Amino acid sequence: MRVALPHKLGKDEVRRRMKSRLHEIADFVPGGIAQVTTGWDGEDRATLAVRAMMQEITGTIDIAEAEVVFTINLPPALSFVEPMIQGAIESKGRKLLE
Repeated sequence: MRVALPHKLGKDEVRRRMKSRLHEIADFVPGGIAQVTTGWDGEDRATLAVRAMMQEITGTIDIAEAEVVFTINLPPALSFVEPMIQGAIESKGRKLLE
């Protein structure tokens, strides 16, 4: 699943904001029922892993000049939650850029 969030902040500013707020991704998961791990794999790519209900969702967040792209790898057993995850990224992901 790919979710792109357009922005007009410039790559350097988005990188600065994402580096200071990446830990907030754990707040995307309601009820604290998941273990969320984030990190950086280069200057413009963050990684994430979410473990819950014996499943793991992994992904990357790529910073570009005009958009931030969330790429999420959903296991087949969780494909039914794709619309919910996409909605959460679109609404809460923007908060990471504020």
